[in-house]
Amino acid sequence: MRAEAIHPDCAIISQHLRAREICIETRKREAQNLTGHIGCKTEWDEIRCWLRVEVGQVVNVSCSEVFQHFSSSQGYVFRNCTANGWTELYPPYEEACVFSDDNEPESETSYFSAFRKVYTVGYATSLISLITAIVVFTAFRKFHCTRNYIHMNLFSSFVLRASAVFIKDTVLFADETLDHCSMSTAACKSVVAFFQFSILANYFWLLVEGMYLQTLLALTFVSQRKYFWWYILIGWGLPSTVLLIWVLSRYLYDDRGCWDDTDNIGIWWIIKGPITVSLLVNIVIFINVIRILVQKVKSPAMGGNNDTGHFMRLAKSTLFLIPLFGMHYTVFAFLPENTGEAARLYIELGLGSFQGFVVALLYCFMNGEVQTELRRWLWRCQTQNRLTPAKRRVTVTQITDLDRGGSQRPPSTSNTSSVCL
Repeated sequence: MRAEAIHPDCAIISQHLRAREICIETRKREAQNLTGHIGCKTEWDEIRCWLRVEVGQVVNVSCSEVFQHFSSSQGYVFRNCTANGWTELYPPYEEACVFSDDNEPESETSYFSAFRKVYTVGYATSLISLITAIVVFTAFRKFHCTRNYIHMNLFSSFVLRASAVFIKDTVLFADETLDHCSMSTAACKSVVAFFQFSILANYFWLLVEGMYLQTLLALTFVSQRKYFWWYILIGWGLPSTVLLIWVLSRYLYDDRGCWDDTDNIGIWWIIKGPITVSLLVNIVIFINVIRILVQKVKSPAMGGNNDTGHFMRLAKSTLFLIPLFGMHYTVFAFLPENTGEAARLYIELGLGSFQGFVVALLYCFMNGEVQTELRRWLWRCQTQNRLTPAKRRVTVTQITDLDRGGSQRPPSTSNTSSVCL
């Protein structure tokens, strides 16, 4: 569960800069505490830090330690401490350390470029399908109910998430001539903040879906409308509050770069903590929903009842909620951020980019009532286009009379409860 935008190259540079800062701080402390000391003082050679030693000592360093990201060579570099100070390196870094083949970075860059195309296609597909689903639920009055309102808010959170990814890539990585690692502008910080908000809102609306389903099953005769504004507060209000706290913390205590790093663990958990809690709560809700459904299906009162099929449909939709609840992210929730980076990349960008499309597919396009309503609408449009203006008025009147009542009403209206639960 890693909602960050830092580039791997920036992480290496950031690590190098931190090492230099630590070395400089060490030199300052030595200058204060070791006045008149004979020996070689701590020195930064633009590559690594050589700590203080006594005269006559020889220090050797492995190439794999100095260039851990670029070289796996077992060679060593040496420096002597003499009465005149540190000697020059022998052999020099470029002779002692065998660097990786230049073709490797190119192949890695090609890999990430191809992977970026995959998640771009995924997010674009999700964006189009989600917007279409929102239009469908909005255009047809028949679908105006609490459950579909919650679906539309969930769709909107996925739209924000996909949009945030595209905006982030455009602002942070579109111009390759920019120094992304040292860039620290209000625009890039705002983009990262918006990205974090979209992630938070997405998880909290997934939580709302689970809460609504549990409330629907546990409190059958309670109106769900009175809870709707509480759902709005949880889905949009809590992410806004968490984001505000995170932005203030970054601005006051860690105002570096574009706020796309996770070096400060305490501040990072302001974002990660609420997401982790929402995932754990969703796991509990999922187990409880399954328990309630099993009890209802096995209940003697349900025998021969037409509602049995209704609850079975709910059971199927609940099983589909497993990936929607994001429980696969809990595998990484309590692990260090650098653990399983390849797996994280596949889950968060590869599979995650198509998650919005799956949501729209399950909640809208695969819904039988939605399909029936769309077929009726298409049939009306085709019928009216074939008729003359005079016949069109008569036909429209006849269709309206059929919709208002009568034995010839289309069979789809008997399943309205399957949409507006």
